[in-house]
Amino acid sequence: MTGTLPRRRGRPGLDLETVLGRSVELFNEHGFDGTSMEDLARHVGITKSAIYHHVRSKDALLGLALDRALSGLEEAAAEVRTMDGPAIDRLESLVRRSVEVLVERLPYVTLLLRVHGNSPVERDALARRRKLDRFAAGLVQEAIDDGDLRPDADAGVTARLLFGMVNSLVEWLRASSTHSADELADAITRAAFEGLRER
Repeated sequence: MTGTLPRRRGRPGLDLETVLGRSVELFNEHGFDGTSMEDLARHVGITKSAIYHHVRSKDALLGLALDRALSGLEEAAAEVRTMDGPAIDRLESLVRRSVEVLVERLPYVTLLLRVHGNSPVERDALARRRKLDRFAAGLVQEAIDDGDLRPDADAGVTARLLFGMVNSLVEWLRASSTHSADELADAITRAAFEGLRER
């Protein structure tokens, strides 16, 4: 499965999964560029050489973290591509699956949404995100063509607004939140597809 880490081990109890998870915590707290390998070693609780046992560089850690987020979103899009039915239903399914991925992989998606393309690893991640954006915009356009969305809607802008709602969850959602992915997906899809005004 894409995004699965190899079973390479360092010091007992500190496998690559643990090193990656703790590194992502620090990247999200201080920014990738603002985090040194010394900072990582201190935060993870191992030496720099122990980190290098797992990965070649800080960029390699970033690549693994971004792939963890992107692979989940790409799998969600792949599932929706196989679905039949109206585009509006497939679009809603994509929103729901995206919320599930975000909740399940919150630190990784948070990091993905903060990269700016400052390195080849970041530029590759942004290129993969753009493919997902184009897929979402295509579904919006299909739904417009089907008459299920307003004909004056701009597909690209509408897709960005819709998934902007999904992505905004990273700003306030915490791992300790009592909101389930289903509840959050319900709230977003109701607001987006049904509106908030009482009729």
